[in-house]
Amino acid sequence: MTAFTIDIRQAELDDLRARLLATRWPDAVVDDWSQGTAPGDLRRLIDYWAQEFDWRAAEARLNAFEQVKIDGVHALRVGTRGATPLLLIHGWPDGFVRFERAIPYLAERFELVIPSIPGYGFSDRPDVGLGPAGVARHLAHLMTSLGFDRFGVHGADIGSQIAEQLTLQHPERVIGLHLGDVPLRRLRALPADQLDDEERAWTVAAQQWDVTEGAYGHQQRTKPQTLAAALNDSPAGLASWMLEKFQSWTDDAASLTLDELCTNLTIYWVTQTAGSAGRYYYDARVATDLSSDPVTVPTGIAVFPKDLLRAPRHSAERWFDIQRFTEMPAGGHFGPWEEPQAWAAEITAFFDQLSEPDLARA
Repeated sequence: MTAFTIDIRQAELDDLRARLLATRWPDAVVDDWSQGTAPGDLRRLIDYWAQEFDWRAAEARLNAFEQVKIDGVHALRVGTRGATPLLLIHGWPDGFVRFERAIPYLAERFELVIPSIPGYGFSDRPDVGLGPAGVARHLAHLMTSLGFDRFGVHGADIGSQIAEQLTLQHPERVIGLHLGDVPLRRLRALPADQLDDEERAWTVAAQQWDVTEGAYGHQQRTKPQTLAAALNDSPAGLASWMLEKFQSWTDDAASLTLDELCTNLTIYWVTQTAGSAGRYYYDARVATDLSSDPVTVPTGIAVFPKDLLRAPRHSAERWFDIQRFTEMPAGGHFGPWEEPQAWAAEITAFFDQLSEPDLARA
């Protein structure tokens, strides 16, 4: 275990700015989101990233949190020592910064461990494919190395499947599992003759979503290396690829500031992890070590109204021991980023309702 401090060389930041200022803009016949990232919005983001964004201020803000790196996995460790340990697992196209806004609302109740998934952010890029089960093993080792025998887990987006696999691997260690969504592979794997009317409607919606919104996932699941060359060489291309998702997956895109978007993008850029992050999707598709057993650990789910594909409660109960299922009043795919106080309150309420013996054994 080593202490970790973010310290990006000035030469890298200067090179980033030069590339942004030298962007070769494509032609466009519309200035809206109907054909992908809106040109005008992208230009505003690129101009801000190049001319106004202060990475050093963001770096100092992030370095105010205690950080460690253990066997290649970077993590924040914040909150109250001796409180319930809680592992928070991010998704794509974000990173550990997904949880930054929510930290103040959780820090008294929990001791938070917020890792960068291997291949993301300041964690090492793996030499071999790590699907959800492989990442789960790394995160279980992280928690062991930090001295936590038992702990809570939260995950959303790709983090939900990683959290699920970790819980299946170590049910005796997980106090409670909290999810932002039901892993999509669960519903997609159901035979058609086992679906009820609501699940059939979900399946139709999922198919329509795949056609209109799922191109990014299909590319990253099948040919991530083709895309990686472009994203690793062009910061404008990286911004365009990710900005579209922040626009379409949020309840209110304006809830994420330009500074926050640029912080997230800069981390991807300086760590050169856009390619490895996309490759995770390929690794997840070809993984043969995924467990499909039911989760017996107490589970809570917070469903945000503008999230991508929301599974009904009775479907989640097919695979999880649902103890709490809350439909949140506002928010989209990035719950702790968009609605940090409400999200943190829901997490706290779920763990508060667990039995005292379970929490004491943590």
